[in-house]
Amino acid sequence: MPALILPLIEAAAHWPARGALIGLDLGTKTIGVAVSDPDRRLATGVTTIQRKAFKADAARLAEIAAERSVVGFILGLPINMDGSEGPRAQSTRAFARNFSQLTALAIGLWDERLSTAAVERELIGTDMSRARRAEVIDEHAAIFILQGALDRLSRKQL
Repeated sequence: MPALILPLIEAAAHWPARGALIGLDLGTKTIGVAVSDPDRRLATGVTTIQRKAFKADAARLAEIAAERSVVGFILGLPINMDGSEGPRAQSTRAFARNFSQLTALAIGLWDERLSTAAVERELIGTDMSRARRAEVIDEHAAIFILQGALDRLSRKQL
């Protein structure tokens, strides 16, 4: 049976109370990957995957998930500023549908509007070179996405 694909709060109901989550920033050329601690307080960058074919990308993500004993996935959903979904959001949903066939772990979708722009400003503020920013931006965007989702989940429990 394919994994469930749900908005973040609904997906959280299908994850155990403890256990690491993986956050993904899906780009056209790369996938930024971040992981949380088992208590879901802090997101940490893991890697940036250079996209190849879907099956190779999915296999690498499954490998990372197994290595880190994760219990669920969070995908950044790039919604337009007016709340509509454009081609990138549709592409993310398609990736989630395809990936759900290969995992039993519920997939939560999290609005990632402006995450890359916020991360870019932060990296520029640290006086990081353009070349170095290009190397790390997707991983940092995944951290930003996952941390935002973790913060939202922690507020849900109050």
